[in-house]
Amino acid sequence: MEKFEVIIAGAGLAGLAAAYTLASQGTEVLVLERGDYPGAKNVSGGRIYLNPIRGLFPGLFDEAPLERFIVHEGFSLLAKERAVTLGYSGDELRKEPHQSFSILRSKFDRWFAEQAESKGAMLLNKVRVENLIEEKGRIVGVVAGGDELRGDVVVICDGVLSLLSEKAGLRTAPLPKNYALGIKEVIKITKEAVDERFGLQGNEGAAHLYAGEVTKGRFGGGFIYTNLDSVSLGVVIGIDALLKHEELDAPAVIDSFKERPEISGLIRGGETVEYSAHLIPEGGYDAVGKLYGEGVLAAGDAAGFALNIGFTVRGMEYALASGCYAARAILQAKEGGDFSSRGLSVYRNILEESFVLQDLRNFREAPRVIDNPRFFGHYPEMIGDIMKDVYGVPEGPKERLYLTVKRRLSLKELWAIFMDLRGVMKI
Repeated sequence: MEKFEVIIAGAGLAGLAAAYTLASQGTEVLVLERGDYPGAKNVSGGRIYLNPIRGLFPGLFDEAPLERFIVHEGFSLLAKERAVTLGYSGDELRKEPHQSFSILRSKFDRWFAEQAESKGAMLLNKVRVENLIEEKGRIVGVVAGGDELRGDVVVICDGVLSLLSEKAGLRTAPLPKNYALGIKEVIKITKEAVDERFGLQGNEGAAHLYAGEVTKGRFGGGFIYTNLDSVSLGVVIGIDALLKHEELDAPAVIDSFKERPEISGLIRGGETVEYSAHLIPEGGYDAVGKLYGEGVLAAGDAAGFALNIGFTVRGMEYALASGCYAARAILQAKEGGDFSSRGLSVYRNILEESFVLQDLRNFREAPRVIDNPRFFGHYPEMIGDIMKDVYGVPEGPKERLYLTVKRRLSLKELWAIFMDLRGVMKI
């Protein structure tokens, strides 16, 4: 049986970050990817925040195949017949180094894999890790493609459901409330059309999130990110909502989203060149399982590292960082010659001191606060109705604005808003 220092299951961002970091330090590392190539099976919204991770990969992103740097932020509440939009654009978003970029993972992951291979990492595509090899309570390798491969450490980066993490005893069976279904299309249009429709110049980009009628008033939302000559468009729907509400047909939801007047003009004449669906971790800090064990670590989605606070949805930088930190923990364990749970426990310590677990802890209450049906059903309609009356010009005299708004805000409604704001204060 072949023996490696480190075996990594999965060539997503976490796995490639671990491989890149380890190989850069001369560690023998094998990456096993079940897809045709890294990124082939990825379904991300398409936005990466670089500020937290630039220092972990000095100079790496200077030549990376990123799409556009985001300078326009938008958020819309969609009611059945109207929409209310909040937009933001700041000079700081135009200055280098740029805070965030749109990204096409099928392109970026292949490039990142090449960088890891150039450092000495070995990558095998179309190889599925079927099981872990355990001896005397310790993970000592994997079964992949029918072969047994041995390693001092196995890094689990096999994605959101991570059956390998369950087999390693790092997590329990997934709960529906901690996951959402993401459905995404990449729609090809010309660069000129992207610039004109979103008010962009050069490599400027826009990001826009939507909540409300896009998911029929249930937990979830929609998004659009501009790429160089395409847009990434999609919807995210809570698994609990899909299970409990039969009217939520996932393919129909994205079709109706594309038909909205707020969306249809942005993608007019476009061609869908990619269509995919995938589960997304939504449980936050409380859904993060055990991160290490005897001869094993978990990183990225497999560890539950993702954060949704409504106005920002993050995951890619957590995957990259956790992969890098997993590699650093392995390097420290290698120096001490101890790949036991005790030797690898430094991984948790590193994460605790990093933005990864600090962010997740700071926004620990976010999943419970956001999972409020009033945010997705009641408020889009109420605010839309208020704005309809504010902007409406009747045949006769127009009512004072104060009275117009007051009619929609009874004492009962104001109390309900107050209680909702108390929840929002937790995040």
